[in-house]
Amino acid sequence: MAAGYVEILRARHALRLLAGTLVGRLPNATAAIALVLFVRAEGGSYSLAGGLAAVYGVANAVGQPVLGRLVDLYGQPRVQLPAAVLAALAMTVFALCGTDPLPLAYAAVAVSGLFAPPLEGGLRALWPSVLRREDQVHTAYAMDAIAQEVMFTVGPLLVTLCVSVWDERAALLVLNLLGVLGALSVVVSPPSRAWRSAPREAHWLGALRSPGLLALLAAFLFIGIALGSITVAAVSYADGHGGDAVYGWLMAGLGLGALAGGTVYGARRWAGSPERRLRVLVALLAVCYLPLTLTPGTVAMVLLSVVSGVFLAPCIACAFIIVDRHAPRGTVTEAFSWLVTTFTVGASVGTGLAGPVVQAGGTVWGFGLPSVAGAVSLLVLLATGGVLAAPARGAVVAASSENDPDRAAEPRFSSGDRA
Repeated sequence: MAAGYVEILRARHALRLLAGTLVGRLPNATAAIALVLFVRAEGGSYSLAGGLAAVYGVANAVGQPVLGRLVDLYGQPRVQLPAAVLAALAMTVFALCGTDPLPLAYAAVAVSGLFAPPLEGGLRALWPSVLRREDQVHTAYAMDAIAQEVMFTVGPLLVTLCVSVWDERAALLVLNLLGVLGALSVVVSPPSRAWRSAPREAHWLGALRSPGLLALLAAFLFIGIALGSITVAAVSYADGHGGDAVYGWLMAGLGLGALAGGTVYGARRWAGSPERRLRVLVALLAVCYLPLTLTPGTVAMVLLSVVSGVFLAPCIACAFIIVDRHAPRGTVTEAFSWLVTTFTVGASVGTGLAGPVVQAGGTVWGFGLPSVAGAVSLLVLLATGGVLAAPARGAVVAASSENDPDRAAEPRFSSGDRA
């Protein structure tokens, strides 16, 4: 199983790009917890902390596709590094000035979220030029999804480590410095400097003019809702079964399940179209959420949380392939960024919906919401099956830095029927 992943990591530049992207995304991945800890240390309320975290999230959701489009137009180094520096400088202003004056705090956090560089989409655009073989690219997508689970587990631990060694202000500064260094490591690499987006048709909708991509984004909005609602339901469950420690175990179980599922999924090749496979994966995801409504004892609930996460990373990895198939020529980074934005917005909506649901019907209803959202996602995929069946474009064009000293454009993979 590990052979395919080792082969990818041994490819020239692959490990550097993956590690640089993960480190570069640390400020974004840890923003919510770092902001809450800092605001509380400054004597602010949880309402203020939540408001600042929400502003960061909204700004980030707006900025990702916008910056993704700029990357497609002007290349990665000219967009990613300046964006990372601006985001870090804005968060530095917030860390040094604190929450007073309040308008400055909100503005600084908003700017930081808005300019968080779209490193995720950039990495997925680079994989075909780095790995060459289509089956390797699909495995890399799965490895990317797995790495995200690891990062969202390690990131909060890194925040708490910085706080314990220094303080909350230092945590913000250190994480954003690491973010700039990660982005720098990516953009100075030969694949990033050589990469050029395919020629694109001028259109104000950009990647969103693809019906297939819109269908996928609609489906993933509800998957995001499912994931966001679980976090609130898990808090409600933990309140009656041991507190914060139990909540941590439930979230760790969810991440462990996603890690295991993504590892197995990416270790083999799958026959058939990824669109058809995604419908099966989403159906299994919805079914695996359902046992959480049993709300058994703590040990059994943690085991159920592991099961509930098994199909999350495979769904995400499969969606990456579909994005690549349906993104209009010259919009691949923007298209991937839209997927990130949609998933983030969905998670926020799920968090907001789960609160009233838990308040009205208790923990059981809260855990029922992820299954309902998963079922709606499946219905969206089934209703748009005809649109998803026909990719919007054929092979796109990308520049490679290897075996091509003149940086000539060459065909990228069109992500056919094997993944």
